[in-house]
Amino acid sequence: MSGQKYRPPTRLAQIVHTFEETAIAVLLGLMTLVTFVNVVLRYVFNSSLIWGLEVTLILFAWLVIFGVSYAVKVTAHLGVDAITGILPPAPRRALALVAAALSILYAVFLMKGAWDYWAPFAALEQTSGRWFPTGFQATRDRAFYVTEQVPMLDMFRWLEPLINQGEAYDKLPRVIPYAILPFGVGLLLFRLIQATVGIWTGTRLGLIVSHEAEDAVADVRHMNYEE
Repeated sequence: MSGQKYRPPTRLAQIVHTFEETAIAVLLGLMTLVTFVNVVLRYVFNSSLIWGLEVTLILFAWLVIFGVSYAVKVTAHLGVDAITGILPPAPRRALALVAAALSILYAVFLMKGAWDYWAPFAALEQTSGRWFPTGFQATRDRAFYVTEQVPMLDMFRWLEPLINQGEAYDKLPRVIPYAILPFGVGLLLFRLIQATVGIWTGTRLGLIVSHEAEDAVADVRHMNYEE
């Protein structure tokens, strides 16, 4: 499965694109490495990494949320274009813009929910308002919440005086793994806005994979002819 070939328009875009692909590859590699080591320890040495499963779950969640915005960028999300595909270019573009606008609205809702969920773990305030943020409100501090088994890393000790009143963490605080929520949704919102601009200017056809089934049949036909 693949979408339209993504070509970064600027040097900065190329750097960001490379960073995203590298981050996804690193997350996938770390998941594989931790799982492999845990299997070897369990079946060969009758031991295990007590934090291995939790770390794998965290990495998988990061990979999925990070991948959502990446798929928007490279047009890899699946969709149904049976109706839009038979329309003339102008109505098809109009419907694509409507779909993009609704997607942005949905991402705004997600962004509010993501911030409100993560903020207490960072000793920050949640937003007020039911649908859209109207300000900030007092929030119960949850910065002392830690993961179940993941050990605390010294590189994050600076968080202790900043959000935990100087008290030491014995495990990794949840603020770190949960940070992917506002970051990932924010990146999704940015990519949706970027895609909408592309549809408006005509440099992009839509948000989804276009004619995936037809492309797959064409690929198979081409392979058969080569044989």
